[in-house]
Amino acid sequence: MSAERDDEAVRRYAEQFGNLLADTGWPRMAGRVFSAILTSEAGRLTAAELSDQLQASPAAVSGAVNYLLQLRLASREREPGSRRDVYVVQDDSWYQSMMSENQALIQWANSLRQVLDAAGDGTPAQERVRITLGFFEFLTDEVKGLADRWMIRRAELDAEIAAEKEAGPGA
Repeated sequence: MSAERDDEAVRRYAEQFGNLLADTGWPRMAGRVFSAILTSEAGRLTAAELSDQLQASPAAVSGAVNYLLQLRLASREREPGSRRDVYVVQDDSWYQSMMSENQALIQWANSLRQVLDAAGDGTPAQERVRITLGFFEFLTDEVKGLADRWMIRRAELDAEIAAEKEAGPGA
């Protein structure tokens, strides 16, 4: 692992990652903004910094940030002693987003249970709803297991990172 940060390479690879997110369904600017914040040294950037770095309009950055806030992949904080907002990507942003999505799955399943009861026994609609409900329940259970396994893996990663910091650069 390189000990020195290459800002130009980080920006180039971050842009590639942002474009990859867009290629897989994200709004392009949201992918670029997420990647820029994630790879920034401090893990936090203001809207003005994002606009400048990405050569994007404030409106485009605002829309992208709102998308990330909605997914819980970024958070908004105040810069100390300032009225400016700063946008932050936390280390566990993906985990938090997935847990939020799991809560949505639980709500969807609860709603579909009501539809299932009303759809009538043996009807094609009931069968479709039953399969969809089964899938949501399956995903909910799987996400719980994944979350438990992630907590173990996260502790391992935290220990690895702490050991690397303790050993110092180039060790």
